[in-house]
Amino acid sequence: MTPTLARVRDRLALPARSRFTATLRRGLWWGVLSLTGGVERRGRLPRGGCVVVANHSSHADTAALLAALDARHTPAIGAAADYWFASPWRRRICRRLAAGFPVRRSGGGMDDLLSMADELRAGRAVVLFPEGTRGKDGELGSFHRGALVLAERAGVPVVPVGIAGTDRLLPKHGRLRSALVRVSIGDPLPSAAGPREARDAVVALHARTVAEPLKDSVTRRRVASVVTSRWGVPLAFVWALAEALSWPLMPELLLGVVCVAVPRAALGMSLGALAGSLAGGLLALQLASAGVHLPAPLTTDRMRAEVRAELALEGASAVRHQPWNGIPFKVYGAEAGRAGVPALDWLTASATARGSRTLTVGLGFAAFGLLMRRHRRQYGRCLVLLGGGFTAGLSLIVNGWS
Repeated sequence: MTPTLARVRDRLALPARSRFTATLRRGLWWGVLSLTGGVERRGRLPRGGCVVVANHSSHADTAALLAALDARHTPAIGAAADYWFASPWRRRICRRLAAGFPVRRSGGGMDDLLSMADELRAGRAVVLFPEGTRGKDGELGSFHRGALVLAERAGVPVVPVGIAGTDRLLPKHGRLRSALVRVSIGDPLPSAAGPREARDAVVALHARTVAEPLKDSVTRRRVASVVTSRWGVPLAFVWALAEALSWPLMPELLLGVVCVAVPRAALGMSLGALAGSLAGGLLALQLASAGVHLPAPLTTDRMRAEVRAELALEGASAVRHQPWNGIPFKVYGAEAGRAGVPALDWLTASATARGSRTLTVGLGFAAFGLLMRRHRRQYGRCLVLLGGGFTAGLSLIVNGWS
């Protein structure tokens, strides 16, 4: 059979609906794992059906494999019948979200496995955890023969896969936390391989995947060292306070730099920046009401006229326009002081307006940082793009209000 005919046979062997469902399932788990730290794959499955054998230390292993394996193989996951199929709701979750099929662990399991032989011949990938249960402390247990027997009966190869990071992402009996997940796909095993050879191949892949360092940017590491030190939140506070008085660079620029570098610090840095904005805005109001005129670079007379008109109509609540119209917060603070807006009213209104913007921006950049976690080495380029976008946006705003 020619390669072209083989490819056509593989495409026709599995229903288009199954491939579409597998594509949706892969997108779902890729998205979930991207938000929890990222997922990275090395290697590919061979064309056609195969039995995948992998280490098992976490319930997140299934999500990692569904996110990493090609949807054209419509992967099916062998799941413990006494756990995942013991109740209707677990059965639905297992079948719909994990493409699971039941495998009995107390008699009849081999028959359950052999029932998948025809699907393997049609080009499907059947994923099995030969340990039979989740391991502890990264140690792999002994492998059962079922996967090898199934592959031999169906006439398909056995492919070892090493999974790393899921034991940190979702430890056994532990809580979900952020971690990068790596899936390393090895070469198909010889047809004469036994359980020990399969286990050794998975152990080697797992060890190599764990040992491989995550490529990082020196700049990101330096930024992270500052953000995670005792100076991180005070820096956000002082930056935002200064911007509310006179400093031309908005705190959202700082949040973009630090939250992409250290997503877990986003909430603390955002709250620090919000506190600094409120303190600076209140101080700007008091100074302006006392007749003090602070420098206000990158602002225009038209901005000040617009803010005066809004304050005359709406009072302190006029600051609700600030997150969207591009006028710096310091203009609102100074003009509110000159208009005699009560300090308490101003603080309440500005907390809502600034809070919605600052927290949204900080958490948004944190989500982007999680998505980019496996590309940390590109952090310097992210800074260049962020700086260029900020400069272009600021120029458009100033020119638009000139």
